[in-house]
Amino acid sequence: MDQPAALLNYRAKREHLLIGLMSGTSLDGIDAALVAIRTNEDGEIADVSLREFYYMPYSDELREWVMNLCSVETARVDRLTAMHYGLSEWYAHAVKQLMDQAGVTAGEVDAVCTHGQTIWHIAGRTPFPGPTGMTEVRASLQIGELSTLAERTGIPVVGNFRARDLAADGEGAPLVPYADYILFRHPKKGRLLQNIGGIANVTVLPAGARIEEVTAFDTGPGNMIIDQIVQIVTGGKLRYDEAGRLAQGGTVCEPLLARLLQDPYYQTKPPKSTGREVYGCAFAQELAAEAGQLGISGSDLIATVTALTATSIAQAYLQFVLPETKVEEVIVSGGGAHNQTLLRMLQSQLPAEMSITTARQFGMPDDAKEAVAFAILGHETLMGRPSNVPSVTGARRAVPLGNICF
Repeated sequence: MDQPAALLNYRAKREHLLIGLMSGTSLDGIDAALVAIRTNEDGEIADVSLREFYYMPYSDELREWVMNLCSVETARVDRLTAMHYGLSEWYAHAVKQLMDQAGVTAGEVDAVCTHGQTIWHIAGRTPFPGPTGMTEVRASLQIGELSTLAERTGIPVVGNFRARDLAADGEGAPLVPYADYILFRHPKKGRLLQNIGGIANVTVLPAGARIEEVTAFDTGPGNMIIDQIVQIVTGGKLRYDEAGRLAQGGTVCEPLLARLLQDPYYQTKPPKSTGREVYGCAFAQELAAEAGQLGISGSDLIATVTALTATSIAQAYLQFVLPETKVEEVIVSGGGAHNQTLLRMLQSQLPAEMSITTARQFGMPDDAKEAVAFAILGHETLMGRPSNVPSVTGARRAVPLGNICF
């Protein structure tokens, strides 16, 4: 079947089965979600349901390779090239494990929709020597070769979602807010969809909002600094603070927290985005060295960086959201949804009328939401419809996202 015919057949269907893949800035592994999407007579999304979810952790060696590629001090072009292709072998394995777990075949799946692994994200513009002199470009790199994934699975692949939004002069992130709108909008309740992955980002859904009224932005670090400090403090024995137990046993160093909160990013008005290039290994190592000089214990440092994530999120709400939007519910997803100390710190800084819950209480595993989101974005790409949100990314217009590899 030729490619245009395949797209026409997809668009003519009312029932679609897709796989969404997400490997985020936490660098912990791959989330794979089997997602059923039903459309109405106009081809618009009528219902989304999660059929199956599978998580495949990265090996220690792969995690180290990726981590090194995310630093200008350790990145190597030969490993970047190998990783671009090799990572898709991991994605393909995750897809096959998910299908086996769900009892479906490749012929039953319409497409695999992959975000890829972010290596470097440039917020704003960066200088570049253009054809007529110095200019500026927007850029973000997600790796994982689509052709390899399509060849290994025998399923069409949609990926490279950020590029078109960047081309339309957007930040290229966040992209999940479109799916948040599809999944969680409410006619009478204002909601905040707070994802706490490596980076923390919030989607603002006013009660009864139209898509053009949705806003979203990265609030700052999520689990990224916490995880790296835990690894430093424990000498690599632990990779994260399970349920926030280590932070619970420490005391927040208020002077250090106050200094960290002076970061200009927290005062920058949305739209904005950030990433590992700002809050990565170098940041954590410098912070750990500073804490050592100040005589701050390991548990106190973990408590302090946990408070940094909670406070930067709360302050973002108070500065940029609540003055304009009434909010009843905060729905948390991502790895941070499992950190009870972090959630308690966040709740303590919010108005009493704002309740915190997690995506699991809406029938979705806390770690699955972003994988489901990219299945939704891939579906819209196959339908030929835009799925960026210009009010979120700052793009000039709404555009279809991603490349399709048959």
